[in-house]
Amino acid sequence: MTSISQESNSTTDQPQDSKCVRVCQNRTCRKQGAASVLAAFQASLVPEVTVTASACLGQCGNGPMVLVLPDLVWYSGVRPNEVPLVVEQHLLMGQRVTQMLYHRFHP
Repeated sequence: MTSISQESNSTTDQPQDSKCVRVCQNRTCRKQGAASVLAAFQASLVPEVTVTASACLGQCGNGPMVLVLPDLVWYSGVRPNEVPLVVEQHLLMGQRVTQMLYHRFHP
């Protein structure tokens, strides 16, 4: 069952065996469409995955930013139509979506 919470900055508040998807909802990411990205993740009910609206993730101008924990995988410029790819490939199959990785943290 997917749980949805409002906003968090902590990176350690989920159980070790579950994943958490944090979608930045700060000013710049919201201007770039982060609300729609968050809604797309929320609509994708994935077992053992928590979807959370996040405060600023500190990468302004590269968003919408998505952080998958505990994997510490960052995706940048995420569009709502790309969410199913992240869900299928990363959240369900455990493989990073290489072409969407944030270059600053995943060179």
